[in-house]
Amino acid sequence: MSWHEDGDGTDASPGQLAGFRRGLYLSLGMRRDVLFEACDAVLCKPGRVLMLAELCLEPECRRGHGAVYDALNCGEVRVTRLRRALSGLPLPAWPDGRVRLAVDVSNWLRPDAAASPGRSFCHCYGRGKNSAQMIPGWPYSFVAVLEPGRTSWTLPLDAVRLRPDDDLAAVTAAQVRDVVTRLIAAGHWKDGDPDIMAVFDAGYEPARLAWLLRDLPVQITGRLGTNRVLRQAPPARPPGQMGRPVRHGAELRLAADAARPEPDALTVTETSRYGTAAARSWNRAHPKLKARGAWEGHQGGLPVIEGTLIQLTVGHLPHDRAPKPVWLWTSRPDADPAEVSLCWQAFLRRFDIEHTFRFLKQSLGWTRPKLRDPAAADRWTWLVIAACAQLWLARRLAADQRLPWQQPCRPGRMTPARVRRGFRSIHRTLPVLTAAPKPAKPGPGRPPGAKNRRPATHHDVGKTAKQFESANAAAG
Repeated sequence: MSWHEDGDGTDASPGQLAGFRRGLYLSLGMRRDVLFEACDAVLCKPGRVLMLAELCLEPECRRGHGAVYDALNCGEVRVTRLRRALSGLPLPAWPDGRVRLAVDVSNWLRPDAAASPGRSFCHCYGRGKNSAQMIPGWPYSFVAVLEPGRTSWTLPLDAVRLRPDDDLAAVTAAQVRDVVTRLIAAGHWKDGDPDIMAVFDAGYEPARLAWLLRDLPVQITGRLGTNRVLRQAPPARPPGQMGRPVRHGAELRLAADAARPEPDALTVTETSRYGTAAARSWNRAHPKLKARGAWEGHQGGLPVIEGTLIQLTVGHLPHDRAPKPVWLWTSRPDADPAEVSLCWQAFLRRFDIEHTFRFLKQSLGWTRPKLRDPAAADRWTWLVIAACAQLWLARRLAADQRLPWQQPCRPGRMTPARVRRGFRSIHRTLPVLTAAPKPAKPGPGRPPGAKNRRPATHHDVGKTAKQFESANAAAG
């Protein structure tokens, strides 16, 4: 099994870390020194980042807290250049040589920020069953590189803030297209290599994503809900039969009590964590599209997007002795048993991105700042991603500075939190790129007791200008 292997395949050196930091510094425009030092303070702070103001207390940030807020509100992050620098980093080597990407959405919740524009209702899971909530915030779509083995490491390559009027599939397809194009330009994929695999959880439409990315060397693998109904390929047409050919075959209902035909392939694998994993697959399964919703206005006939349907059942989960089957769909129409095993194993590795989200929020303080402008939130997001990339490059360079009650880590298996704990020692050996701060005095600010004559505009959640115009036109 792929997750039993040790190592990540990357060979980072101090020169690569220094080179990436140089590229990060050149990716910053106005207020670059403050932004760069704030990123270093995030990396070198001993504990969790709880607020922006406390970053100026670290020796790596030589500016005041007012300069940090001013840099995020008025600074500049040249995202295009930073994206190229991230795509050029060494990626983990899988046994088949294939690059695997995980795509998911993480929310920056801002329920009380009425003056912040661009907020949407974010779906948040509760601790109990049927306790999901819709909380206002900024949803971000992340694309990260997965690595083999059970690990808490992923390398985020891109982040896009989803606006209230965005089409999730269209924005995600454009984001994956940009990432794949940059990976090809960086030499991570060449002609003759296996396709790059992009893995999605529930909430996406994998067939539509496969259609939008059909001109790229990308294989889409996504999870389907149990309420879906797919179609098999139509039976062979008898010779001499007249009339319009049939486009869809028998139904494949994913419901638990539905009757289904015999699978085209069956694989059984023994795992150490989930017991016996059985995967059944049906080739050339496709959804029957309708000319409504996302396909409304499609030019020409609706396509038949064929793939392989996979039903994965495991013996047990860590906290569930009777797990339900998981349904997957991959854009490879005639996947053989070996390809089916690769798909469901890659889907299990997709959950490693959840560790990255928790580390970004709890340790690096991604969602801690109380920023009003969504553009400032984008700048802070990219600084946090750059900090995570530096930890990725430094994980073989940092010493294991464990706490007395922690077990020692094997070489090459340190967690992101432990690498961050030893990053300050590495930072002392790196070249200094920022200029010395210039002495300045703070401005007078608003006099005490004076009223605010420019109150901030309040924005509704999930409302856009087009919706307001259509509502006003209907009312008129």
